[in-house]
Amino acid sequence: MQAKIPATIITGFLGAGKTTLISHLLGHAAGRRIALVINEFGDIGVDADLIRGCGVAGCAEADITELANGCICCTVAEDFIPAMQLILSRTPRPDHIVIETSGLALPQPLVRAFNWPEIAAELTVDGVVTVVDAAALAAGRFATDEAAVEASRRADPMLDHETPLGELFADQLIAADMIVFAKTDLVGAARLAEIESGIARRKRAGVATLHARHGAVDPAALLGLGFGSEADLGARPSRHEADHGGAGHEHDDFDTIALHLPPSRDKSTLIETIENAVARHDILRLKGFAALEDSPARLAVQAVGPRIETWFERPWRDNEDRRTALVVIGESPLDRDGIATAFAAPAS
Repeated sequence: MQAKIPATIITGFLGAGKTTLISHLLGHAAGRRIALVINEFGDIGVDADLIRGCGVAGCAEADITELANGCICCTVAEDFIPAMQLILSRTPRPDHIVIETSGLALPQPLVRAFNWPEIAAELTVDGVVTVVDAAALAAGRFATDEAAVEASRRADPMLDHETPLGELFADQLIAADMIVFAKTDLVGAARLAEIESGIARRKRAGVATLHARHGAVDPAALLGLGFGSEADLGARPSRHEADHGGAGHEHDDFDTIALHLPPSRDKSTLIETIENAVARHDILRLKGFAALEDSPARLAVQAVGPRIETWFERPWRDNEDRRTALVVIGESPLDRDGIATAFAAPAS
């Protein structure tokens, strides 16, 4: 019998650094044939396009499967299982599968899916890697005082005292077989020590942690862990499923908008427009590609809260539609008209 193909699930909140980590893994695969599955929350496939454009040798178009406009943990039967069966049908088969979840995904339903009879005999979860944005934690995005949260719950069990962000973050942490701290260079040493101490209280015993600088982690530390996580679901209970009686995960707490815009006058104008929109409309995540009137290259745009990164990713191709395409994600409901107006009448 053929050995099961190992799959690594890489999870973590919006903008934590999952795609950067995966790009590094692919670029240092040491001859492994790696199939990549990328899930997006929103109907513009940004992360897969960034991977395709990163120039990684051996990462062909056929090696990337994109599951867009949804959340992989909610569409196991419709999308994920068929995607896995298609990968298994390839010749030659991959040596390893890397799955990047949406930043809003609960890992547990995806891990559970590896017990489905359609794929259970041929695939196993090598490990769940949760990427943690140290800079976001330093800014206080998630609740880290677990004792305070539990005290509130005991005081009034009819109320869900943890924020949607905190609940999702708790599930991503408890599912982890390995935790990678990203963006540690943006946090001072003392604050980072506090963050790591807070995470240590919330993760499962024995789960190791690593630091990644610009996504750089030795692939040997992440691939080949051999945990078989699908057989260990009882040790990684879902806070969401417990608090909602096992009800389906519908992401009602989060909203997404796709913006398609004409070229911006220049980069500084675009960045100022994004800064104003993020501040006014409490946008959690913005990402995509922008066209500038004064540039022949496509500008990649990544924003996590008020932090905005841009870089010229590649020249525009012949006959390519030179327009800006952005995904905006925030807590529901987003002010769709207000956000559209902000980008239609940019900063002067």
